[in-house]
Amino acid sequence: MAKSKAEAAVETAIHEVAKEAKESGCCNGKNYGNMGGHAGGGAVYGLGLIGALVYFIQHATSFGDGLLGVLKAIVWPAILIYQVLVNFKL
Repeated sequence: MAKSKAEAAVETAIHEVAKEAKESGCCNGKNYGNMGGHAGGGAVYGLGLIGALVYFIQHATSFGDGLLGVLKAIVWPAILIYQVLVNFKL
């Protein structure tokens, strides 16, 4: 069965991308060891989340306040950045 022009173009593009990836060494297993330092933001957010959960739940006087505290703990970074931008009028 003959390939259409679009199928041939897609196949050519796939082969070119694979060739570039092989030449750059991104997919040969040599660079996988350096990925450990890229998750630092997640650790900071996780610690902040735990700290915010503890703070908001300790200060909750009702079950509803506790639920609101859990939601606040999840979105506190967005609230913080918003308030900083408002205060600096950016």
